[in-house]
Amino acid sequence: MNFLRSVWPTPFKIEKGKIGSFIIQLVIFVVICAVVGWLMSLLSGIKIVGPIFSVIGSLMGIYSTVGIVLCFLKFFGVVK
Repeated sequence: MNFLRSVWPTPFKIEKGKIGSFIIQLVIFVVICAVVGWLMSLLSGIKIVGPIFSVIGSLMGIYSTVGIVLCFLKFFGVVK
């Protein structure tokens, strides 16, 4: 559990049943995912470094997805 708290610290700031902090964390993850996805789609068109940016964009998408799942789990009290 300490590993999850060190890699994804923001979902653990959510209190069980508090909708305000839950929505704020979800918006943060969605906005970061959208901005990075848009930026990576622009940079992946570059011939030399395009594949590197594609991999970075994919990893960022996975990171955001896990963060969103942790937000839901913390909100519903599954994870402490």
